[in-house]
Amino acid sequence: MGSALRAGVIGCGNVAGNHAAAYRDLPGVELVACGDIDPTRAARFAGRYGAGAGTPDDLFALGLDLVSVCTPHPTHEAVVTQAAAHGVHVLCEKPIATELGAAARMVAACEAAGVTLGVAFQRRFWPAARRIRTAIDDGTLGVPVLGHTSVLLHRDTSYYTADAWRGTWASDGGGVLMTQAIHNIDLLQWYMGEAVEVSCAHAAFRHGEAIEVEDTAVATVRFASGGLATLAASTALTPGLGTRVLVSGRTGASAGLAEYPEGSEARIDVWAVPGAGTAASPFGTGLIADPPLSRINGALAPFHALLIAEFADAVRGGREPAVTGREAAKSLAILTACYASAAAGRPEPVPTLDEEITPCPPSDSPT
Repeated sequence: MGSALRAGVIGCGNVAGNHAAAYRDLPGVELVACGDIDPTRAARFAGRYGAGAGTPDDLFALGLDLVSVCTPHPTHEAVVTQAAAHGVHVLCEKPIATELGAAARMVAACEAAGVTLGVAFQRRFWPAARRIRTAIDDGTLGVPVLGHTSVLLHRDTSYYTADAWRGTWASDGGGVLMTQAIHNIDLLQWYMGEAVEVSCAHAAFRHGEAIEVEDTAVATVRFASGGLATLAASTALTPGLGTRVLVSGRTGASAGLAEYPEGSEARIDVWAVPGAGTAASPFGTGLIADPPLSRINGALAPFHALLIAEFADAVRGGREPAVTGREAAKSLAILTACYASAAAGRPEPVPTLDEEITPCPPSDSPT
């Protein structure tokens, strides 16, 4: 192995700890520094991981090889394109952006600069999620024709009021669909294929006085294959019921996974394949209290670590990571159609990233 990859983390909020710990513990990678627009916050955060601290601009002067972007949603574009301008490979937290045009500009900037752009959909690294993807690829399920995902969670109003950017269209980009359900929308489209049309309705039933955006949504999705899927999402439940993804194929077989409580490793709870048994439900017979967000993030840390190890390996090997910017934009495109449909009161087509991309000139930035 050559010299260690020099890594940084920009944005020192809750989920950033999973990135910093993964870089710190990954062989062949050195966590150099952590950056935030608040220097005090950056110093406090970086100290927990034995790294240097500074502003985002400071980090790009350190000769990084790769950086994780863990800043609020609308700022992703500016930080990712800055990384591209400095020739730094970049792993961006989900959602890639809050609108598809920004995602297109991020992808174009990274492609023009010749840097790798990955997006942190760590739930794709659940063994259960990969088992279902394998069952589609090897023909066990056949072409997926029917899908469903539910994201039925609890958030106190204090979750939305903790940061000024939460719960607004301008700063958060959306509510439960954009911030929580996007993980499951990503899994759904990973299984079902290209989405072409969405019909959606949403509302704010519980947090309406604190937020502009939705806390509850339902949608139907039509795919290029002819397959159909449904979506239900909410943060208005007490307690939360976790998340599920279920897919059925042309062979008549079905497979599904469940994440309960939120943040736990998902398990196969449906394996209805001819000749195979059906897995027992992981839910058991009772409910438990909703875990705090810190515990949810901590429980997902092993899958952030797998994602980051795969991303670093992709950078080192000069190949695409498991979830590229283009791939991550597919779930954002579905969300774009969801919000457009809810506003218009009719089904809306799912836009494509290529419709938004204006080619960038080749970058002459140092690599």
